[in-house]
Amino acid sequence: MIRCEWCGSDPLYVAYHDEEWGVPLHDEQRLFEALVLDGAQAGLSWLTILRKRDNYCKAFDGFEIERVARYTADDVERLLADSGIVRNRRKIESAIKNARAALQVRDAFGSLDAYLWRFVGGAPILNVYGTMADIPAKTDISEAMSRDLKKRGFSFVGPTICYALMQATGMVNDHVVDCFRYEQIRRLG
Repeated sequence: MIRCEWCGSDPLYVAYHDEEWGVPLHDEQRLFEALVLDGAQAGLSWLTILRKRDNYCKAFDGFEIERVARYTADDVERLLADSGIVRNRRKIESAIKNARAALQVRDAFGSLDAYLWRFVGGAPILNVYGTMADIPAKTDISEAMSRDLKKRGFSFVGPTICYALMQATGMVNDHVVDCFRYEQIRRLG
């Protein structure tokens, strides 16, 4: 079975590739989770974050946007003491800030889902890449998303993080064409 080479052979990575990565995602809470985790990944490997994902879910109350938006300085200190997550003050404070911004986006656009998916016209972009080397780290769309997110008060949302978010949540199908998931994901769009 041919897979995208980035997932290697680690069972957790393979499962993520085979079951989640690139599947169009419209669940508000899971989109927020992806936003937090992609921001937490900055400067780290995705596998590091995947290994901490369950801990993040517990530490951030299941990524319930309303709850995270109400976090206080005490919560920041609690999270900084949690060895199960990346203990970076800026990334933790960003997650809280992003929850608050997500609530404002929800008020303006009806949902975080509607807001994010509007950048791709509401439907996945089907890319056709033969190798991982062909896949860009960012695109004009991820740059536009990054600018708009920042304008709305989000942080840790640079163009590369936004493109990773787009890939993970199926806004783009970036499985290489010979990967077994490419056609499966294409049919989901």
